[in-house]
Amino acid sequence: MYDQPRLDRPSIAMTFDQMLERVRYEGAYPTRERAEEAVHAVLTALGRQITGDERVDLAHRLPTEAALILTASAPDAEQLTGWGFVKDLATRTGGTPAVARWDTGAVLAAVASLAGPDLLARILHRLPEGYALLFGQAQLRQPQLAA
Repeated sequence: MYDQPRLDRPSIAMTFDQMLERVRYEGAYPTRERAEEAVHAVLTALGRQITGDERVDLAHRLPTEAALILTASAPDAEQLTGWGFVKDLATRTGGTPAVARWDTGAVLAAVASLAGPDLLARILHRLPEGYALLFGQAQLRQPQLAA
């Protein structure tokens, strides 16, 4: 059986070097090394939050080096909210929440572009509240049903 092409897959793949340059530009980092530190920290943290098919599909869309970083850590048993993700990243990197939020936004902008809209929607559906903004998306709330 042949695999069917996925319609939501970006048409042009990005190399790891191109990804680093995009993150460097998005984050206004002074060096490529600083952008690489942000990519490593954020993808490691994201890999602890994403599970299942979404984790596999995202790893497939990322450059090989980035996919290896994403999948190097086992997912945590408890998922963090978006703000919890930022605070945890700050603690793990020894930085401030403001720097962790900046790094997260720069890296996840590139990840969102590589994921494409359909996979990104699936990822956001599976993650707790607060991640849409980290990926540069509007945080839409689900209507509350009357009990």
